[in-house]
Amino acid sequence: MNKPLTKLISERLILKEVEIIDINDIHCLHSLSETDLYNTLGIPGNVEATRILVESWVKEQSSIPRNNYVFRVELRQSEQFVGLIALIHGKSNYRNAEVWYKTHVDQWNNGYTTEALLTILKFCFTDLNLHRIEAGCATGNSASKRVLEKVGMNCEGTKRKNLPIRGKWYDSYVYAILDEEYFFKS
Repeated sequence: MNKPLTKLISERLILKEVEIIDINDIHCLHSLSETDLYNTLGIPGNVEATRILVESWVKEQSSIPRNNYVFRVELRQSEQFVGLIALIHGKSNYRNAEVWYKTHVDQWNNGYTTEALLTILKFCFTDLNLHRIEAGCATGNSASKRVLEKVGMNCEGTKRKNLPIRGKWYDSYVYAILDEEYFFKS
């Protein structure tokens, strides 16, 4: 029997695990030049490349234990696609994970990415009982840096020339929040 997909609800958003029917929205998101600015994977060449990626995410949903969660972010009122947010587990004995997100350019500056990340952090610390959540962003990505700081993540340092973006190497910031910090601020 298939386990129901995880669905998280916040004040304005619904985060639902991606499904095959989300391929077109995801392909459009990945194809935007603004979204691709700090993308280390590059733009998928076509919808078929996106299909392969989404199918791998959907296949992961039946894994035991779960290593990854990839969520479609949408507005509660209209079900309009906002973007993606994901959680990648580290080794289980470390109880840590990394988050990443991409937001459609039409939805920037509405606080949706911050709200989605806060929702994921709550899921990580209360439902999954994780100890540490990490995120990274290119040093030039000031919008992502602001989001990470708004949710209470701390910059722990800079990784030098570790992001391959369009044939060049870029530095990134490493951010993290611990369970005790999250619960203290809640």
